[in-house]
Amino acid sequence: MAKGLGVLDWLARQGTGARLGEVALALGLGRSNAHRTLQTLVQCGWARQNPADSRYFASLKLFELGAIVDGAVELKDRLHPFLAALAQATGETIHLTVLQGADMVYLDKFDSPLPVAAYSRIGGRAGAHCVASGKALLAALALDDAALRSQLGVDGNALIAHTPHTLTTVQALQADLAAARARGWASNAEEWRLGVCGLGAAVFNARGQAVAAVGMSVPAMRCAAAQASALALPLLQCAAQASASLGWSGTVDSSPNSTRSPAATAGTTRKRRPA
Repeated sequence: MAKGLGVLDWLARQGTGARLGEVALALGLGRSNAHRTLQTLVQCGWARQNPADSRYFASLKLFELGAIVDGAVELKDRLHPFLAALAQATGETIHLTVLQGADMVYLDKFDSPLPVAAYSRIGGRAGAHCVASGKALLAALALDDAALRSQLGVDGNALIAHTPHTLTTVQALQADLAAARARGWASNAEEWRLGVCGLGAAVFNARGQAVAAVGMSVPAMRCAAAQASALALPLLQCAAQASASLGWSGTVDSSPNSTRSPAATAGTTRKRRPA
């Protein structure tokens, strides 16, 4: 793996590409070894070979990944103040997450100062179908059953159970996502970790695409129905402000039961995947 990454790194820096012999000489590899490495990179989509002159080039896959990483960093920096304000207002653990395949990836986090707090870490992952931020984004995407299975990487209807409370069928998840769309925010009732509940709301860009989610992790002892409803108000306000900062201009009624929140209004009319 280290050899392949070394070849890819060197190749990406050659503006005019390189032939097999040049790669082998530059990296001190035998021709057969360099050839196998280059062909592996080509087969995996990281490099391409020009049939006209046999020169190898790094593929645009590097550019695509770089754009994703840059976009995530920019998103984190831009939305950080809104998360900070939500954390200050509620005293709960606040996250910024993005959807990658079947998982949510944590980009930013504010820990709760309260004695009992929910644990997570920046860079960590959680199953999208069993955390509130994931369900908020899935609700916004409004995928049909087949597309939802594809997003979550499942062939049938069974979903991975992480606790006894996890929704384990596509049908049950779809019903929960429909409820989330109707009220504008999603919930997690100890579905990822026992003793931890959550609320989540999608964040939209100027094109109305759900690009991130604001999540709130709350110990189950502080997340009764009335408490969750009260926490949903500042959560929705935070998501609306974050969306506005990205250029989203939809009309927002930030009440907990509203169907005019970003998740409800954009999610029911657009089915694009997050940028």
